Amino acid sequence: MSTRSTPRVLGAALAAAVVVAVLSIKLSTFRDYQIAEIAIEVTAVAGLTVLTGLSGQISLGNGAFMFVGAYTTALLMMHLASWPFIAVLVAAAAVTAAAGAVVGMAAARLHGPYLAGATLLLSVALPALANAYPGTFGGDQGLNVVFTTPGFLGVNFPLTRWQAWVCSAVALVTLVLLANLSRSRVGRNWRAVRDDEVAAALAGVNVARARVLAFVVSATCAGLAGALLAVVTELVAPGAFTITLSIALLTAAVIGGLGTLPGAVWGSLVIVLVPTYATDVATSHGLSTSVASNIPIAAYGVVLIFVMLTFPQGIQGGVRWLLGLVSISPARTRPVASGPDATPPAGQAPASQRGAPLARRTDPPESHEKEETL
Repeated sequence: MSTRSTPRVLGAALAAAVVVAVLSIKLSTFRDYQIAEIAIEVTAVAGLTVLTGLSGQISLGNGAFMFVGAYTTALLMMHLASWPFIAVLVAAAAVTAAAGAVVGMAAARLHGPYLAGATLLLSVALPALANAYPGTFGGDQGLNVVFTTPGFLGVNFPLTRWQAWVCSAVALVTLVLLANLSRSRVGRNWRAVRDDEVAAALAGVNVARARVLAFVVSATCAGLAGALLAVVTELVAPGAFTITLSIALLTAAVIGGLGTLPGAVWGSLVIVLVPTYATDVATSHGLSTSVASNIPIAAYGVVLIFVMLTFPQGIQGGVRWLLGLVSISPARTRPVASGPDATPPAGQAPASQRGAPLARRTDPPESHEKEETL
């Protein structure tokens, strides 16, 4: 990452942290929960947008990696209660990274719909382990997670606010690290593999290693999101990690803009806030329960269709387009002098006079003789 962009990314992360802290203090408990949920989605979608947008690998298995991170967190906090939460978070990320490396090596030769199908099978089969081993994973009832507010914040500090702060901090650190990674040599290798694997291999890029590394990074982000989901919901059950979750994560990455980290934020805002507000509108208009339950799905589809038709590159692509219309470059509005006799800068002759000696110069006879012999 260039030295110019590093302070800008850190400054944006710091500003976002201040905004989240102020909002969590001013808003209600439910809004704190929504902030935590958005941060969880941002963490997972950011890893997926790197996998799909930068390396060009379509994955429907990030819900399974969230399952791994969530259950790892629940088991560690249950059996190793003395561990600090940061250690549990690192352990969950390491376990999920190992799982991502295994899946990445197995799927290194798969492309397109074949890779999507393989990861889809993973997201369907892996949560079934909870029912296969109920003594360890708790079966359908899942595992309870105990997460409390640290003592230095005081007894009256709201737990939901602390959860929002923790989730937002992890999401911001993840975004900063991914921003550095995407602008490094690793990110350039991913883009080369995405554009043309043969050309990337001829340029010296280890294609298989780059693809596996992208899977590891995406799985690590999903594992962190699963760990955060475990401490926010305080319950880890297989019903929370269905194929719907994986599809929602991929949809958020597409809506926000594949390959862009701000797009992960936009997509997360859409998949968290749109269903909530659609449900509120349906309830306020007195619709029946059966009809109101389908309103969020319909609103979700309408937003997806609208964004794809209006901004094919996602919301972030639309934002860039709008900013390009607003910001007019001074070079475009600068008057351009026309004609050969336009006033030149001080110390230079007009263009017509500078070009005149060149026009009158002729080649020596020797040069014509050499051209005739070639």
